[in-house]
Amino acid sequence: MKLLAFFGNDKTCTAVLLLITAVTFIIPFCNLISPPDSALHFSAYTVSLLGKYMAFALLGLSLDLVWGYAGILVLGQGAFFALGGYAMGMYLMRQIGTRGVYGNAELPDFMVFLNWKELPWYWLGFDNFGFAMLMVLLAPAILAFVFGWLAFRSRVTGVYLSIITQALTYALLLAFFRNEMGFGGNNGLTDFKDILGFNIQSEAVRGVLFMMTGICLISAFLVCRWLVNTKLGRVVTAIRDQESRVRFLGYRVEMFKLWLFVFAAMLAGIAGALYVPQVGIINPSEFSPLNSLEIVIWVAMGGRGTLYGAIVGAVLVNYSKTVLTGLLPEAWLYILGGLFIVVTLLLPDGIVGLLQRKIREQSA
Repeated sequence: MKLLAFFGNDKTCTAVLLLITAVTFIIPFCNLISPPDSALHFSAYTVSLLGKYMAFALLGLSLDLVWGYAGILVLGQGAFFALGGYAMGMYLMRQIGTRGVYGNAELPDFMVFLNWKELPWYWLGFDNFGFAMLMVLLAPAILAFVFGWLAFRSRVTGVYLSIITQALTYALLLAFFRNEMGFGGNNGLTDFKDILGFNIQSEAVRGVLFMMTGICLISAFLVCRWLVNTKLGRVVTAIRDQESRVRFLGYRVEMFKLWLFVFAAMLAGIAGALYVPQVGIINPSEFSPLNSLEIVIWVAMGGRGTLYGAIVGAVLVNYSKTVLTGLLPEAWLYILGGLFIVVTLLLPDGIVGLLQRKIREQSA
């Protein structure tokens, strides 16, 4: 009953949270107690794929927080995701040591290939896990703070802000493609070996990474849910609905927007850091504006302004992408666009909005 009260008696929300919790712990437990040839044993591919879906769900959650509750449509949320992923990738690259192709303990293989003589200053410290995790949070946060401070103080809003965020991620895409930047260029960072001294390819490590992703998703959801129900969350929602009136009441609107924008960027960075060790690569394509547009589609399809709708949308769209890109690889983008149009026209509240209406009709 307390759980239902916390979620405002939203049974759909409670069901989604319980399902995520069950999946997070049951799958690693089944793999722990069952032999590899058992029907209860999940393959390494399946575990990594589900872990990727949960990382994407956390990314969708971060966008829904700023778009659904603050009304800030960010078309560059993928930039913060990629920065967190690169921070994790840099740590994993430093763990390779002499096991690389060139056997250089100080420089990653791509730097040796490009005749770099020493490690760039911005790579220093990434051999330490704690420092790398700090950068997972700080790199997206600093970028979001600087960008948000300039944009919100200038009162850039609406479609103009959306376009600027898309331009930001495209600029980062072009920058990270350059070999001179020292991030692996077009190939990015890959061929990871260890994490905290454990083989990253082992089944046990994959299970732990999967479970950590689920725990982070649940924790982030609970924090966001609590946040939007606080006074700060109510002010942010009021800004979304009547920004000029909130400003007239004496609130510093730009500071509320900035705080939420930075927090959402940090969540996206965590999602990127959880994504990279499970897929085994991070490259500049993660900065692609198309990726950020897909995140918007996840949230819209699941149900904007609900938090758990973003989780549902991210999982369903990415599962569909996995299936359909195998069956109809050239048609996926058309299918995705068609789904978005259908949802926008027929289901403006998304999938969870439809479920809520059905539940209300049955209860009446």
